[in-house]
Amino acid sequence: METALVALVAAYGGVLALLFAFQRRFLYDPDKSVPDLAASSVAGSMRAVRLATADGLDLLAWHARPREGRPTIAYFHGNAGHIGHRADKVRRFLGEGFGLLLVEYRGYGGNPGKPTELGLYADARAGLEFLDREGHGDIVYYGESLGTAVAVRMAVERRPAAVVLESPPSAIWARAQEVYFYAPVRLLLIDRFDSIAKIGRVEAPVLILHGERDTIVPVRHGKALYAAAREPKRLKLYENGGHADLELVGGMEEAIAFVREHRPYSA
Repeated sequence: METALVALVAAYGGVLALLFAFQRRFLYDPDKSVPDLAASSVAGSMRAVRLATADGLDLLAWHARPREGRPTIAYFHGNAGHIGHRADKVRRFLGEGFGLLLVEYRGYGGNPGKPTELGLYADARAGLEFLDREGHGDIVYYGESLGTAVAVRMAVERRPAAVVLESPPSAIWARAQEVYFYAPVRLLLIDRFDSIAKIGRVEAPVLILHGERDTIVPVRHGKALYAAAREPKRLKLYENGGHADLELVGGMEEAIAFVREHRPYSA
């Protein structure tokens, strides 16, 4: 009996060690290939630019200037793929005349470096500094899944015109704890992305979009963030929405209407 208990404890310890050692491989799923702008649906509307991070990385990003009087979207994508996979989705913003910066992270899309929480924040700052140098005016932060934590952190650091959070986890540690319920994830996790602890400090208008059929980040996470956010705020739930399909059920139109409400522009 004692031998079996020792073996069980050793096996559990081994599982925890593996979770700790490989946690970033579980969290980040980058497509490391360089996205082909010329072959994308935003070819001719966007251009490839370079972002210089504070820690010395040179990152690819895609950029489009706004129509006169329109705001710019700083877009922070989720944990998988690269910016090229968002081209079809963001065409709606370009059609509205919004400026757009698709921020690409370190380790994604042919960029150097490896993704970490602090690294993604540094990449986002480099994107916002680029927009400053380019003379962009009102900027809206749009976060998708993991990128919502980046948007929230940036909104705490520098107030945008508005913040849109699509399918947001309340915190990565919280969602990881739900998945790995048998492990003390909160103690083991390095990259925590704790949006629930920060969103109350965001002073800009906040829109949260969430699908009620989302099994990757359940809708309770979006509801928790909404409850913790300041006014003005809005929570839009989609009965038939999943995790990565909200643009198919009206999510982009809702985002555009929210931006226009809080940053009016003429037709």
